[in-house]
Amino acid sequence: MSPRTIAITGASGLIGTALAQHLTARGDRVVQFSRSGGGGSDVIAWDPRRGSIESEKLRGVDAVVHLAGAGIGDKRWTTDYKREILESRTKSTTLLSSALADLGDGPKVLLSGSAIGYYGESIDATFIESSPAGRGFLADVCVQWEQATASAERAGVRVAHLRTGIVLSPRGGALKKLLPLFKLGAGGRMGSGRQWQSWISIDDEIGAIEHLLSASVSGPVNLTAPRPVTQAEFTKTLAHVLRRPSFVPVPSFGPKLLLGSELADALLFTGQRVLPEALGASGYSFVHHDLESALRALLNRPA
Repeated sequence: MSPRTIAITGASGLIGTALAQHLTARGDRVVQFSRSGGGGSDVIAWDPRRGSIESEKLRGVDAVVHLAGAGIGDKRWTTDYKREILESRTKSTTLLSSALADLGDGPKVLLSGSAIGYYGESIDATFIESSPAGRGFLADVCVQWEQATASAERAGVRVAHLRTGIVLSPRGGALKKLLPLFKLGAGGRMGSGRQWQSWISIDDEIGAIEHLLSASVSGPVNLTAPRPVTQAEFTKTLAHVLRRPSFVPVPSFGPKLLLGSELADALLFTGQRVLPEALGASGYSFVHHDLESALRALLNRPA
């Protein structure tokens, strides 16, 4: 495959950093978006809050991977921070989509971030891409986030919405936060443990994004492994791989006191069983199908 030019928003985050490194290693040119500017042909200055973007620098770019957005679990969900979570996604996506639509001869592919929070929470249901949107703050955010690509779609840009699950990497995200506790033998299931954890390894997250850059796939795509697990299974497997005990369940009142009830429920005590139907149908082959093999591979590689 010949080298491509790929522009990435959120390139300093967990997924964006890994994606940029992967694409560069395979010989692609990576262009990063930056709110601080910086100049040069490999940096596109933009400010979604003010609605400014160096759109001319998108000429000659083959595809855009849009990953920017305020961290869901970075702060308590105050009214102001919930607005930031929403607007950091909708404003940036609207700005980017409008720029692509106005260019005409710019990138023809937009892989735009989303999340499995789109489906809401359920213990019993199984969700695929055609499942309806759920209820709650995260579902509402995802719906508006995906709708913000409308101008690019109308202009003929192929848009895929990356409904990403829990990305496993020892370098960031949920796994990095859990490791110190579990290495001490103090880890345990959260609440009832019946809530579903639809996870994906960082290797498959990056592999799936690269696959979607060239696959003829539009619309929602679940970026989750084929075998989701319950929270109890997740903690048991992680403890097993680390050769540590996992006996003590974590009651809900502690995290709710620390994080706030709404955020704790969304991150720890609810979930959804999500299957990657569109990825499988498009021919993507997973590196890690099951949780144990994924954890062993991730935790045994050099830091």
